[in-house]
Amino acid sequence: MKYRKLGKSDLVVSEISLGCWTMGGRNWVDGVPNGWADVDESEVREAIYYAIDNGVNHFDNADVYGNGRAERMLARILGARTNDFIIATKVGWFKGTAEHAYDPLHIRHQCEQSLKNLNRDYIDLYYFHHGNFGKNDMYLDDAIEVIYRLKAEGKIRAIGQSAYSNEDFVKLIPKVNPDVLQSSASALDDHFVADRTPVRKMLEDFGISFIAFGPVAQGVLLNKYDKKNPPKFEDGDHRKNSARFSAENLEKVAPGLEKIMSHFGSDAESLARVALQYMLKYNVVGSVIPGFRNLNQVKINLASADNPLSDKDFELVKDVFKDINPGSKAS
Repeated sequence: MKYRKLGKSDLVVSEISLGCWTMGGRNWVDGVPNGWADVDESEVREAIYYAIDNGVNHFDNADVYGNGRAERMLARILGARTNDFIIATKVGWFKGTAEHAYDPLHIRHQCEQSLKNLNRDYIDLYYFHHGNFGKNDMYLDDAIEVIYRLKAEGKIRAIGQSAYSNEDFVKLIPKVNPDVLQSSASALDDHFVADRTPVRKMLEDFGISFIAFGPVAQGVLLNKYDKKNPPKFEDGDHRKNSARFSAENLEKVAPGLEKIMSHFGSDAESLARVALQYMLKYNVVGSVIPGFRNLNQVKINLASADNPLSDKDFELVKDVFKDINPGSKAS
């Protein structure tokens, strides 16, 4: 396993790390599905132990993943070794009884609750989970003040900003001055880190690292789903009504996947290698954090460690998806 330093921080993480969203199980936030179909903790435990034995040192969590369930599960599994690893978590989607999740008092409360859930005295990397700081950014200044106060108090080591649009990142980076950005990114949509994009330039100018979640597009890049028989998901699973799994989208991705499989191989390990190492080819990417449910999925993802794509193969993948990847149209 190779490791990369995250931005201006002193955190050094495994290139392939683990996203813990699935560990929260089925969940709703304000009536909107926000979870995954139920997972088996014993299977998760087996998968995490394998990951640790193979060099994974970074786990990405959030207070909203099962409303604390994923944080507590990770703490149980890591046990006395919890401080041996780099653990990230987030605040912003779960607002509890606060009017807004970025109310500064709520941020402090959630930080303390996450520390308790994770059984730790500090959080290595604490993210704002999205870019909505209320009407006219009314909570932004106070939220920034409290997160830096938490850092000064030693409760967090580094500050992260997660968002889902160029506009939010461009607005927030100079104000939050985070060590790390996080968002969805894959060979199907790498526009945050692609050359000549505004966020990519800011990553370089501010010395920030990018953490890519969804690098295998939730299994789409692994040829996991049949375009003629799209998957169906349970209530409480955020994928249930996602356009990503529609017959139309799977049909759109299929020609590119066929070209990828003809060049690299059609087994899951080969496809995972292409997806993960494609994102790691960008020097601003600090880590990819595929989700997982069991040992087999972790084995598939870690099989690609230490096996980067050549420049030629990287360009082949980019070319294959250029018609549907916003990053290929950057200017």
